[in-house]
Amino acid sequence: MVAMKMLVVEDELEIAELLRFHLQREGFDVRVTQSGRTALTQVETNPPDLILLDLMLPDLDGLEVCRRLKRRNESRQIPILIVSAKGEEADIVAGIELGADDYITKPFSPRVLIARVKNILRRYAGEIADGEDSTAMSAADGALVIDPDRHVVSVHGKRVELTVTEFGILECLAKHPGFVRTRDQIISSVHGHDTVLSSRTVDVHVTALRRKLGDLGSMIQTVRGVGYRLTDLALVPDE
Repeated sequence: MVAMKMLVVEDELEIAELLRFHLQREGFDVRVTQSGRTALTQVETNPPDLILLDLMLPDLDGLEVCRRLKRRNESRQIPILIVSAKGEEADIVAGIELGADDYITKPFSPRVLIARVKNILRRYAGEIADGEDSTAMSAADGALVIDPDRHVVSVHGKRVELTVTEFGILECLAKHPGFVRTRDQIISSVHGHDTVLSSRTVDVHVTALRRKLGDLGSMIQTVRGVGYRLTDLALVPDE
């Protein structure tokens, strides 16, 4: 079996080697670069399965690296996990708004980081957790279709590019049509029970998700003081 490829973009050598050690111990093929510009070139020539990205890089800010990757058609679907000492809410929100799939602050627990990496990869691969039914879901008379098996969402027949986290939120809401999911429930569903994220972080993801769904974004309703729900959902039987 071919090992999945990780690209670590980190200028602090000790942290870079710590990440390399723990990722290689899990069987991943790991490359490390200290340069944001070099990372962009490596992604173009040898695309990884996941990028672990520091924000404070010497040549090109990590947020700019994220922005450029998400603008390129060939790299926009590569999941990005930001690993940074910048842990203010504004920094986390900025990373998410640019398309990062997750954000973990330094110092970090290696076990938590590996769990986050595996969760992103599992969702990116479109696997169904806990053996749940893989039936596709449809709403608004078929205008919105969510296919967990293929990790694909389409609006009016056109595929919509979502980040791993955005897809996870939509899938979480779609599995409980009409029922309110609290922000904590959404975080647990997407990132696991041990993850601590602010409610603002969830709100930013939902805002981005609504924007990508276009005229169907209003189907994600805010229940003030509680959370979110998805309306008008019906299952599409397997053929």
